[in-house]
Amino acid sequence: MATKGRQPMFKGTTMSAKEYKAFAQVREPSRSIFSNCLKAFLVGGAICTFGQLIQNLYMTYLKMSETQASNPTVATLILISVILTSLGVYDKLAQWAGAGSAVPVTGFANSMCSAALEYRSEGLVLGVGGNMFKLAGSVIVFGTVAAFFVGIAHLILGTGGQ
Repeated sequence: MATKGRQPMFKGTTMSAKEYKAFAQVREPSRSIFSNCLKAFLVGGAICTFGQLIQNLYMTYLKMSETQASNPTVATLILISVILTSLGVYDKLAQWAGAGSAVPVTGFANSMCSAALEYRSEGLVLGVGGNMFKLAGSVIVFGTVAAFFVGIAHLILGTGGQ
């Protein structure tokens, strides 16, 4: 074959992988690493500061201890993230902020909600449930395996409060 190893770019033309890489590199938009880091820092910091504000509100107005206020704070951040994802706001924020919006709780909630919204037309079980847990499954498995090994290390090293 005369076109083996070549990618068709336009009708009637082909490019080798090397030619395509050069073609794409010229057209790739430039990215400012400093600007991206600054955006990520500001948005991630704002989300964390907002979370701390929520926790302080629970501690002040509901007279909770710091430990007691932790769970409702996380649940509130998840709820806000899911609402903003449903309205399309969180995705725009994530596109602008990059990694800063992937603060673990809100970023994971956004990912789960996005998967659920994307596949809702396929039904609740196979669409929403199945595709939502494709993402969550790997996180749950990793968390379980990591907890197992930390538990084994804790048992072997005997670093408990005995």
